[in-house]
Amino acid sequence: MEVSKQKKGKKKDDKVATSNKKKNKVIKTAKSYSSCAVTLTVISIIVAVVAYLIYTVVFHIPELPAVDLDVWWGPNHTKLSQDTAIRPFRIVFSDAMQEQLVKKFDHHRRLEKHKSFDDTAWTYGVHSSAREQIFSFWQYKYKIKERERFFNQFQHFRTNVQGLDLHFMRVRPKVENVKVLPIILLHGWPSSFREFYDVAPLLTTQRPDYDFVFEVVVPSLPGFGFSQGAVRPGLGPFQVAIVMRNLMNRLGFTKYYVHGGDFGHVIGSIMATLFPNEVLGFHSNMPLTLAKPSVFGRVLGAVWPTILDSHNWQKIYPLKEKIEFLIEEMGYSHLQATKPDTIGITLNESPVGLATYIFDKIMIYTDAENKFLEDGGLAKYFNGSMTDLIDNVMVYWVTESITTSMRIYKEVSSVELILEQIPTSVPTWFLCLENEPFYYPEMLLRWKYPNLTGTTTYKFGGHFAALEKPQILADDIFLAVKSIKQ
Repeated sequence: MEVSKQKKGKKKDDKVATSNKKKNKVIKTAKSYSSCAVTLTVISIIVAVVAYLIYTVVFHIPELPAVDLDVWWGPNHTKLSQDTAIRPFRIVFSDAMQEQLVKKFDHHRRLEKHKSFDDTAWTYGVHSSAREQIFSFWQYKYKIKERERFFNQFQHFRTNVQGLDLHFMRVRPKVENVKVLPIILLHGWPSSFREFYDVAPLLTTQRPDYDFVFEVVVPSLPGFGFSQGAVRPGLGPFQVAIVMRNLMNRLGFTKYYVHGGDFGHVIGSIMATLFPNEVLGFHSNMPLTLAKPSVFGRVLGAVWPTILDSHNWQKIYPLKEKIEFLIEEMGYSHLQATKPDTIGITLNESPVGLATYIFDKIMIYTDAENKFLEDGGLAKYFNGSMTDLIDNVMVYWVTESITTSMRIYKEVSSVELILEQIPTSVPTWFLCLENEPFYYPEMLLRWKYPNLTGTTTYKFGGHFAALEKPQILADDIFLAVKSIKQ
């Protein structure tokens, strides 16, 4: 009997143990499910937060900044006596200026020259042999009075806008029974209004298969050339865009087209964003946007470059190589964005120093391979003549505007980046030249320019299209506007 009781007790204990095991298993399973649920909840929250951050940081479209059309950039005491008349203006290279230039040249000639390294070309900057080539051409072959007449072949004017005396060139077409469309051409740095001298007559000449021509307005940006600079800080591209819009309104244009390159692209793009009811179309030869989705897309595109641009992906990748180029070649922009007045003093003291500084930027951005040529590509580009380039330098030298022109780099602020995140509805067209260092493919450009009407791509040309390829630029502007009008 006792054995039987022991067996029954053992069976009972085994049942209890089995039951406890099942209970423990259920408890563990419940805890496991609970733990998974907590983990999934945490992961979901993290994903949601990350998604929200990506949206707010990358894809969120900010509000349009407040626009004050009447900010005064001139001396305060001139507000009550502002002259808004449009006054004829003539470019003069004075005898006093020429005498000063001769003295500066004589001083340069007497200086002991430091020679560049052998076989370094322009990799250390402008080569000494090229420097002397520039100096010799400017001193002996550049005909100042002849160039003065060249500058005055078009009508020039000045008018006061927001306290600044602005210079602009106005070229009207001589046609009948043809639509005349106003267009403003915006230069950048270190170019000037001189950049468009070969383009303007092409735009004002009637063409077969086109029922329109242009009336061309070419301003000197505030602080550039013959346009007065601001007397206080803050006149960045955002504010310059407002000044340019007010200039066009002053001339009677409430509907107009805009073309820009370099800083002209930045300013023109802002005009299109701020004033979409006025800007009929925007054309640029710098296919660039700093819209965050575009920048983000460019970085991700490094994994599969051809998905962004199957034909021209080499223009933006390998990413490391392109970034290294910009780091090497854009040191000047950091200097000008921090201490423009310091370098300005130096450049204003030496015409040859000013010329070499400007030539270096123009030649390298025309073709990066120029740095491996001893003459920097001077014989290869711009018809092998330095006349056009010296003309541009003369604009800065005569007006002593190199310092005020460079200040635009320092005046760039967060508002310009905000405006880059706001899509513009204005029809847009890009001219994409082979050696343009700031290039984005159509897929990425559309984040900023959803109404991208078209692009034109060539296997030649560089950053300063108006100087190097005026015919191509004029042809493309006609083509773009014809497409936009249809």
